[in-house]
This record gives sequence, structure tokens and C-alpha cells, in this order.
Amino acid sequence: MIVARRRRVIFVNRFYYPDHSATAQILTDLAEALVVAAWQVEVVTSRLQHENPAIRLDSRSARAGVAIHRVATTSFGRAGIVGRLVDYLSFYFSAFFVLFAIARRGDLIVAKTDPPLLSVMAALVARLRHARLVNWLQDLYPEVAAELGVATLRGPVGSTLRRLRDVSLRTAVANVAIGDRMAERLTMLGVPADRIAVIPNWADDAAIRPIPPDQALFRREWTLNSKFVVGYSGNLGRAHESDTLFRAALLLRDRPDIVFLMIGGGRENVTLSKRVQASGLTNHFQFRPYQPREALSQSLAVADVHWLSLLPELEGLIVPSKFYGIAAAGRPVIAVTDPDGEIGRIAVREGCGLAIMPGDADGLAETIRALAGDSGRVAAMGRAARALIDRDYSRSAAIGRWKMLLERVAT
Repeated sequence: MIVARRRRVIFVNRFYYPDHSATAQILTDLAEALVVAAWQVEVVTSRLQHENPAIRLDSRSARAGVAIHRVATTSFGRAGIVGRLVDYLSFYFSAFFVLFAIARRGDLIVAKTDPPLLSVMAALVARLRHARLVNWLQDLYPEVAAELGVATLRGPVGSTLRRLRDVSLRTAVANVAIGDRMAERLTMLGVPADRIAVIPNWADDAAIRPIPPDQALFRREWTLNSKFVVGYSGNLGRAHESDTLFRAALLLRDRPDIVFLMIGGGRENVTLSKRVQASGLTNHFQFRPYQPREALSQSLAVADVHWLSLLPELEGLIVPSKFYGIAAAGRPVIAVTDPDGEIGRIAVREGCGLAIMPGDADGLAETIRALAGDSGRVAAMGRAARALIDRDYSRSAAIGRWKMLLERVAT
């Protein structure tokens, strides 16, 4: 009797469980959901953790039915460009050989974008092993790096990398963009429309539930009960900017009832912390470390309103996916982004937030003042945010779209 081989998918990304980075968490969600749906699932990842490169995880393990292959890499971290590049190259090299060894004819290889241009390596393996490539695009490199000022990527080197990347996009059986603006970029790059799918990232909307601010445990623990809290949760890095918020905070220094809560880390987080200390705004800010995923509902509930940021030139190249967690928590968002950008469009259209152009500190300060004095409006926008998640952006809906896509391209 001939037994049909189980459908098999291999994910490739530099981070996976137990890492708490957003890309690792959603990858873990999808991989484990596919096991439940009778897929054979394997993951090729590194032995590192995003915020602690000194940790070395086991090279082989399994969790919830997912076989995990962890490859050796360097661990210079994110402090310098050269060290980061060496880390990327070491992952490409190690992951190539493991992926080549385990991939078989007909397998699906799903390549994320950490490290950048991972699709190029994955496309080569897919070609050599007669597998099928799906690109899960969290961002578009080398365009992101070029926009952030990496001069070498604006010349011949960048052009060569873009050509290689574009080949990997056009030869894939599917390219998953996480927003409409990103899908528009892919179309402009010549990727056929029938090979582009839009599946936004998600938050754990079953675990993250709206909690009234006065019932948020951390709000009491962090002595914020009498404050109007403007929160930020996650990485504040090179793709974001903090100057608009900082200058808005200076304009609001006469309001001791308004506090800015920064949870997480990143380059801009460090910059902002130093500026806050130097300017005497420490009573208006609290900086807290990343919180465990199981505490995310409580930590997001501390803020009355959240803000997020994206440099306008990066619209369509990156999507600030922290929006979905904020909305799941039933909180409004102030998007310090291009108002015509991905999140700016959604927030204004759905009545769950506001959009402020980066650089408009006066507008941001005035918006915060207005919201601090209008609890009814804040609550209404928070309800609209959660309703949007329930209707369009739930984790189950996103994973359902992924299942349909993979089943289609696997046949």
C-alpha cells in the first residue's frame, strides 16, 4: 500500500521560539498551527536570541510537533554595521547547508526577511532541490538600508542586490506582503499579481484582551494610576524616530498628569532616554524592559493611548505591526507616520486612532492634550480598535489565510 507523504513546509528565519521578537512570535504561531492542520513543519533558525546574543540554544530540538534546526552563527549583535553584516553572512552560510540537506522535491520553503535578502539564498536551495519558494516579506531590502543612509546600497552594489532579490521574488510561487502599500511596491518591481498575497501580521488577540486602565496591574505597580499614560511597546529602532515625541514632551512639561511609558528597547529608545535625562524630563517618562509575552495584555493595558512611528520614506518597505497588539488591547493609536501610510490610513479610516506627520511636534502635543481631556473619545476609539481586530485582523483569520495559500501553492 502506498502511503501519501505529509505536506511539508520548512520555515527559515534567524529567530524562533523562545525568542520574544515579533517576527519570531508570529512564526511560532503559524508553524504550530500548521502542525495541528497535519502539515510536517520544520524550522531553520539560529541558536541566538534577539536581545541576548550571549545565549546559545540547543542545535536540535522540537516543540509542539515542530522540528527545529538551529545553526551556528557569529553573535556580534546590532551595535555596529560590520558586526551585523558578519552575523548575517554567517547565518546565510550555515542555513544554506542545513536547508539544502533537509529540503526535498515538492517541499515548500517559506523564507522570512531576517536576515535581509534571505530569499536569495532560499531561492537557490529551492532551485537545486526542486522545492517551491514562498517569500514572507516583513520588509524590503536593500531599499530599507538605502533609505536609512547606507551609501553603498545606493550605487552599483545596491543595484546588484536588488536584481538578485527581484529574481527570488519573481521565481517564488508566492510572495506574502504584510500590507497593501508593500504589495503596491512588489507590483512596481514586476512581480506578477497572481504571485502576491496580502496577509497582515497579527497579535494574540485571544490572550490580549481589553482591560480597563484602572484594572491594569502594572499601572498600580508602576504608580501610574492618576496619570494619563502615552505608551510605546516594542523595539524603537532605526526605522523609527523619537524626536517628534521628545519635542512634544517638552511642550507638555507643564502637565505632570501626562506620562510617557516606554516598554522595550532599540537604538532610538536609548537615544530618547539620554535626551530625557539631559533635559530634566525624567518625571514625565518611565522606561521599562521588554515584558514576557504572557504579560503583554497587562503591559499594553497600562497606557490610555499608544503611539508608534515609521519614517515616511519607509512606507511600503516596512509595516509597524505593533499596531495589531495595541488594537487587540482596545487602545487608540497615535501613528507618527505618513498619514497616507499603511497604519495611518487604517487608524483614521476605522476611527481607532490619529495620524501625525513626523516632525509635527506641535500637532502631537495638541493631540495628546486633547485626548487627555476627553476620556469618552479615548474609550470610543479603543472600542473601535478592538472591533477592527475581531472583524478583520484576528490571529485565527490570518492563519486561516496562510493555510489556504500554502494548500494552494503546494498542489
